[in-house]
Amino acid sequence: MVRQTAQRSAIREVLKEADRPLSPPEILKLAQLIVPALGLTTVYRTVNNLVETNWLAPVHLPGEATRYELAGKPPHYFFRCRGCGAVFDVPGRMQEIQEHVPKGFVATAHEVFLYGLCNGCSIPAEQRARTMGS
Repeated sequence: MVRQTAQRSAIREVLKEADRPLSPPEILKLAQLIVPALGLTTVYRTVNNLVETNWLAPVHLPGEATRYELAGKPPHYFFRCRGCGAVFDVPGRMQEIQEHVPKGFVATAHEVFLYGLCNGCSIPAEQRARTMGS
């Protein structure tokens, strides 16, 4: 059994509140707002433990470091912002995938990754400044 510390509690809280896949450096940055002395080694150790206990699930995006999200979510897709690099869950699931594969083939799995700009990155800087100044 792993002892519950302020650091581990902060990491769990950050992952619950984010509601999107986070990389260990993202987890560290957010959790340090709660526990400033938190280190990256503790984040990795805690994330590994949370994966082993099935509290977290790894998210593998092509060509990127592993991110982590709460385990037990229904199948879904991911959107990666090309502006800030954040990854977001996209709800839903492609129905009737078999209709889209060549005749005689059987699909056993699929992955969909969407790329673009998140809401914060898609708003021009001057518009963002006006919105924040209101």
